[in-house]
Amino acid sequence: MNEQISDRAGLPKLIDRMKQFIPAKFRPDAAVVPVVRLSGVIGAVTPLRPGLTLAGIAKTLERAFATRHAKAVALVINSPGGSPVQSRQIYLRIRQLAAEKKLPVLVFVEDVAASGGYMIACAGDEIFCDPSSILGSIGVVGGSFGFQDLIKRIGVERRLYTAGEHKAMLDPFLPEDPDDVARLKTLQREIHAIFIALVKGSRGVRLKGADDVLFTGEYWAGEKSVSLGLADKIGDLRSTLRERYGEKVLTPVIAPASGMLAGLLGRRSPGAGSLAEGIGGLPDELISALETRAIWAKFGF
Repeated sequence: MNEQISDRAGLPKLIDRMKQFIPAKFRPDAAVVPVVRLSGVIGAVTPLRPGLTLAGIAKTLERAFATRHAKAVALVINSPGGSPVQSRQIYLRIRQLAAEKKLPVLVFVEDVAASGGYMIACAGDEIFCDPSSILGSIGVVGGSFGFQDLIKRIGVERRLYTAGEHKAMLDPFLPEDPDDVARLKTLQREIHAIFIALVKGSRGVRLKGADDVLFTGEYWAGEKSVSLGLADKIGDLRSTLRERYGEKVLTPVIAPASGMLAGLLGRRSPGAGSLAEGIGGLPDELISALETRAIWAKFGF
């Protein structure tokens, strides 16, 4: 009888000794916060320059929220924005997963979370940023060029055939029509209102600025963003997670499938097309690169 009691008393010690042979991420007592990086222009997709889309990151998000023993999910955002549709879809998917798994979402802004990038950041229960991070740009922008005088100068005749009164609206090779501009601005205001409602619904009473300050398309550095309620605190991922979950917190980076696995899943890696496709796509890629550079340059990067 005494021997049985002695054996039972030694069982916890034996279990503790065995734990050292179990990888940390599989221990039930280990704090785990999976990290997902969301970087780049949103929705600007070309064969060699893929942007952020829901289709491209959905599986990564699902894997992060399914991580065993996760205490939260951390998102590291570095995006100047892009497609409002893709931005909102990514936002909604993050919030859906957070509700399903009952996990808080912590967002860490690197260089910039502006426009659509800030829309995605609003999916966080808390937003952290660096003093030099740029946040905001809550607005809608669209632009084009007018080539009608150029093609006349070089002797090119524009021939355009449409069915539908406004099908050729804002065609860059035709003179600008004020009515078309008015229609575009109406559309932009509708999208802007959706953006504003999302920010207000996400940030709520934490917003400290007036509407005619916060929602003009202006953007701010970290400290000012915190004072306006666009972010919660100044902080980096490593320090914040250690302070909150302990020095031994695990932060596995959940990355998209690549290499052989991506091939097995039927995904093409960048530049996987034929030589002919690559040569034919050079003008598009050049334009894409210039557009991407221009978007980042707006925020000084």
